[in-house]
Amino acid sequence: MRTFVAVEVSNKDVLESIKKIQSSLKINAKPIELQNIHFTLQFLGEVSDNMLENIQNALSSIEFEPFDVNFENLGVFPKPRFARIIWVGVDKDGAKHLTDLARKVTIVLSPLGFNPDKPFQPHVTIFRVKNKINDITDELAKIRDSSFGNQRVGDIKLKKSTLTPEGPVYSDLYVVKAKQ
Repeated sequence: MRTFVAVEVSNKDVLESIKKIQSSLKINAKPIELQNIHFTLQFLGEVSDNMLENIQNALSSIEFEPFDVNFENLGVFPKPRFARIIWVGVDKDGAKHLTDLARKVTIVLSPLGFNPDKPFQPHVTIFRVKNKINDITDELAKIRDSSFGNQRVGDIKLKKSTLTPEGPVYSDLYVVKAKQ
């Protein structure tokens, strides 16, 4: 099964703010369904049922305190003239906490053979661009410094991704709660 480790965006106000941006940006790109918006701490890819238990055991050893992230700013990967991903970022403190959490995930999963293919960059994808679109520098400049609200992060999840013609369907396989 196809899996990844994530922090879900569940705050309704944040999601509503993202939805407004998705509606206002007039670009030829597929908006991410609100229930699918998350931070990918580490993509694992295809894993066997046997490996799933090892992953859960490794993740269960992670300890972290709950923390807040403020959603702010819009950006693109790789660049506005050739956008493939449009994303919302987070504040400096939230980015530090998320990066620390992603590092903890890497540390516990590395002995199982899971290593990130690229450095973690705290962001949530709000659009995927399938076909080449025009330069969106001007559209992004108008809303680049937007604020989308904040959310308390209290858990990480091992998620299953089932690909369908309508888009991916995510389901929870395992949850690690922050220390209270």
